[in-house]
Amino acid sequence: MVSAAYRRVNGGHDLAESNIVIYTHPTCEICVTVKMELDEQGKAYEEIDLAEFPERWSEVEELADGDRITPVTVENGEVTIGYHGIGCMFYD
Repeated sequence: MVSAAYRRVNGGHDLAESNIVIYTHPTCEICVTVKMELDEQGKAYEEIDLAEFPERWSEVEELADGDRITPVTVENGEVTIGYHGIGCMFYD
């Protein structure tokens, strides 16, 4: 079930309805946990699915000091890498 607060990014940089952006990958179970927590808190967020928009990996690498890791959450300009110190690493 998709929360009403959830909105997928269309590949652009549309943040008009949310000040939370989460970079995710469908194989990362930790991403699911972060999204569930945001839903439970009633927070609106925009999801950037990196499998669907692989050109956006460069943004993750910039935010995560060169790492390809998910989830990466940006809330009001504050960047959180992973979830409680755990993330899914991706390699070329």
